[in-house]
Amino acid sequence: MKDTARDNALYAAFKARDPRFDGRFFVGISSTGVYCRPVCRARLAKRSSCTFFTSAAEAEQAGYRPCLLCRPELAPGNSLVDAESVLARKAARILEENCGSGQRLEELAARLGCSSRHLRRVFLEEYNVTPVQYLQTCRLLLAKNLLTDTSLTEPEIAMAAGFGSLRRMNGLFQKQYNLSPGALRKGTPEKKHNAGALALTLGYRPPYRWKEMLDFLAGRSVAGVEKVDGETYSRVARMENREGKICAGWIRITHQPNKDALIATISGSLISVLPHVLSRIRHLFDLCCEPDAVHETLHVMNEIQPGLCVCGRRVPGSFEPFETAVRAILGQQITVKAASTLAGRMARELGTIVETDIEGLDRAFPTAKDIMNLGNGIQERLGALGIIASRSACIRALAEAVDSGEIRLDQSAAPEMEIKKLQSVRGIGNWTAQYIAMRTMGWPDAFLETDAGVKHALPDHTPRQILEMAERWRPWRSYAVINLWFRGK
Repeated sequence: MKDTARDNALYAAFKARDPRFDGRFFVGISSTGVYCRPVCRARLAKRSSCTFFTSAAEAEQAGYRPCLLCRPELAPGNSLVDAESVLARKAARILEENCGSGQRLEELAARLGCSSRHLRRVFLEEYNVTPVQYLQTCRLLLAKNLLTDTSLTEPEIAMAAGFGSLRRMNGLFQKQYNLSPGALRKGTPEKKHNAGALALTLGYRPPYRWKEMLDFLAGRSVAGVEKVDGETYSRVARMENREGKICAGWIRITHQPNKDALIATISGSLISVLPHVLSRIRHLFDLCCEPDAVHETLHVMNEIQPGLCVCGRRVPGSFEPFETAVRAILGQQITVKAASTLAGRMARELGTIVETDIEGLDRAFPTAKDIMNLGNGIQERLGALGIIASRSACIRALAEAVDSGEIRLDQSAAPEMEIKKLQSVRGIGNWTAQYIAMRTMGWPDAFLETDAGVKHALPDHTPRQILEMAERWRPWRSYAVINLWFRGK
């Protein structure tokens, strides 16, 4: 960033330690050689000592080391809205999620539907570093987080962060930070070993309406798979690692408002898929949201009714996209509670048993492949659980499309295109397709004008009038829906 006026504005945000800018830029301090988050509590550096960077990777490529006080690895990510940068930001999220997989740039570009040359160009324009350099920083910062916050051994950390070997991790630490992983760990308090579990801190931009998020998830929880107990969310996790081995375990999420962060406790059995698990937790709890940017657009909702829009409400995402999509299909034309009951029966009868340390959690929801393996007997199996024939057929058709890759339910998908594909599945209408896109793809501009909760919040308007009204709420209409749901209660 070479614009003097802009740099002065960023320095003002840094001086104010404004949490709204956390993760949106980083500050290199020439007098110390470290780079910081805007919220760093260290002694304020002089303006002449500060250089501003778009990403942590750019700061590291310029020769700066991460600050040990504010810990840049804990900074929240950025939301996917700006059309000019959406491709680069999707690529960045995939790199973060797959930093342990060894995915090649050509594979990443193909997944995003573009050439590797084009992806490299837009990524460089957005982050001022190449995808490879960004990936290297993702691995270094994840390793730093694990060294600081867990009791994992250095070889375990090297594998979990995607280095492939301890030697390679040591070499990159020495090259980038001019110290060894062991030297970094010596400067942190000793962590107690907790039966193989590890606890990591995941930051967000305040405010965060944690109670409302838990209420939403509790009302839609699938028995045996997930639960909300007091101020804690827990669930089963099951996924493949880079070698194709199935890893299963559990996660537990709590809130630490004094640090503007969530604490994610993760069972040791999930270490080999740790980047995937962390990415899904961030998505589920919408940790990349920029609440002030959302409220700047949606505050006009309060002209309709005072208090209709409240800053800090998040869009609940998804940990297991297929599970969320099936739950949406089951929820058509029945109550939220009834749909959760049916989903719980599916998990109990068709899901995979998983041993956990959490009472009441012992099932992983069936995958698309599990549903396909039922063959022609799916209607009979689901019918015995109380699921009507048309819903069974719809679930099978969705499972087939997801299993074959025809429909993608993740944040790398193009939501508007996937919505059309979803609507081509018999039994999935606009409401269901929009809801699935909102929760599984992180689509911030989904809208449900025919939804009962939306209509209840705006009783004096027809669905057509609500849809027209919502044009002012773009590109944050998913957040508008959440505000209407909570207001309509």
